[in-house]
Amino acid sequence: MQTCRIGLVSISDRAANGVYQDQGIPALETWLRRALVSPFTLETRLVPDEQPLIEQTLSELVDEMGCHLVLTTGGTGPARRDVTPDATRAIADREMPGFGEQMRQISLHFVPTAILSRQMGAIRKQALILNLPGQPRAIKETLEGVKDGQGAVLVPGIFASIPYCIQLLEGPYVDTDPAIVASFRPKSARRPAEE
Repeated sequence: MQTCRIGLVSISDRAANGVYQDQGIPALETWLRRALVSPFTLETRLVPDEQPLIEQTLSELVDEMGCHLVLTTGGTGPARRDVTPDATRAIADREMPGFGEQMRQISLHFVPTAILSRQMGAIRKQALILNLPGQPRAIKETLEGVKDGQGAVLVPGIFASIPYCIQLLEGPYVDTDPAIVASFRPKSARRPAEE
């Protein structure tokens, strides 16, 4: 069974300079270890809000490290130093606008300022690259979606679509714990045990 290689990139001037402890990568690691039941490896990077450095890091994770999925956290707002989406767009082969639309739709259930977010999704070679929010709570909400008091999904999180996207990019078959997030695939793309 092929192992999914996942790159995690936290983009923050202050965390990169040691002013405060990065929270993005630990939050992503914790969530992935809970949500994924398939084998995966992680490559982590902490970089400042510098577009050339972000571009270089994303390209390295895809081109040299062979990541199937790259998740960034931070730098997606309207401030002058928020250049993560610009860097992602610069190195992308294709954009995946549905991911940004869904992330904003989820976040709008929690904060009206979600419309200020420039989060996006893109493809480079074999990899899906997604720009997530910077706060650990918002990361979890974006990945899992909006749930009611009993845990029923009201608005699907973006991770429900990620395993099938990786599969369409000829990457490994990724399974999730449905109690955290149920991955969706058409019947024709499922393994026999799932049906």
